[in-house]
Amino acid sequence: MFRSLNLPRLVMTLAILVIAGSVAGRAQQAGDGGNPQAGALRALYAGAPDTWPCPRLGEGARFTEFGPLPRLPEPTPREKALADIGKRMFDDPALSRSGQIACASCHSPELGMGDGLRTAFGHDRQRGRRNAQSLYTAAWMAPLFWDGRAATLEEQALGPMLDAREMAGTVRLIEVRINKDKGYRTAFRALGGHRRLTLQDAAAALAAFERTLRPPRSRWSRVMERGVAVLTDQELEGLHLFRTKAGCAACHSGPTLSDGKFHNLGISFYGRPREDLGRYEVTGDPVDVGRFRTASLLGTNRTAPYMHNGLFPTLEDVVSLYNAGGGRDRRSDQAGGKNDVPAPIHDPLLTPLKLTREERNALVAFLKVL
Repeated sequence: MFRSLNLPRLVMTLAILVIAGSVAGRAQQAGDGGNPQAGALRALYAGAPDTWPCPRLGEGARFTEFGPLPRLPEPTPREKALADIGKRMFDDPALSRSGQIACASCHSPELGMGDGLRTAFGHDRQRGRRNAQSLYTAAWMAPLFWDGRAATLEEQALGPMLDAREMAGTVRLIEVRINKDKGYRTAFRALGGHRRLTLQDAAAALAAFERTLRPPRSRWSRVMERGVAVLTDQELEGLHLFRTKAGCAACHSGPTLSDGKFHNLGISFYGRPREDLGRYEVTGDPVDVGRFRTASLLGTNRTAPYMHNGLFPTLEDVVSLYNAGGGRDRRSDQAGGKNDVPAPIHDPLLTPLKLTREERNALVAFLKVL
């Protein structure tokens, strides 16, 4: 269940833990060193992330050590110019059938690159069935969407524009509008002599812009630069729980705090009116029923509500879900899932955690650091 440790590190970790006793639930709010258990935790986390206590993992978990987001290749002058076009397109409602909905309608910089709604509204005020994901880490994530149906940012950009519930555009409508826009024609011509702009040109520009997006600087950024001294005792306890007892790092690891995999958390509403079969709708594989991609946790305090269906308005609610071992996908007394879809398989990584109230509060405090 745990990553392998070299012997000196294992001995040091066990010795400090024996001295510390049970740390969880006892840390003070302020990191003043007056709590001996908190002091022991600070000793455990004094070094770089790869020296921190090993995470609690489960069968099939794939852990990558925490770290800053990797630097992306420096964009070429052409890529920068394309991103500038994409930035304008991102805010341009002309890409929608009604001429009133832009990409930014569901991905606002003022709302964590989401929209703050449980599920997004689109064309003719149709309500979508999924939460608008934040785009903070889109440049580092693949595949994209909750169900992973897009392999690239270019492919992802096409989805909302052509979706009947979202922007409800068509290839012809969008191409006519961007070709009528002198600013777009001039900008693309400067990149390579375009005569007629295509939907693929728009997708390339939007993808280039999305690759320029970055999570906001946070106290987690400072932890990656300066260490855990920037955390209060409660936040440090939350980090420790995140890696150990709570088991969060089994799925939320690496620079993006996401394993990029798909998991069934027991909240697909299988066999009920709000049913969403998730990854299964893309692959047709029975093991994917009710599975959704692990979201990045960077900037998570800005991106409520949470989960693929926006079911939980607060981080406290999210922690309560995991503390209970996830939800439970139950069939109704009526017909089963759509077209007799096989029943979802509850993710084996989810088990009741038995966190105390103080531990849950510490975990939430840490999540707000991100």
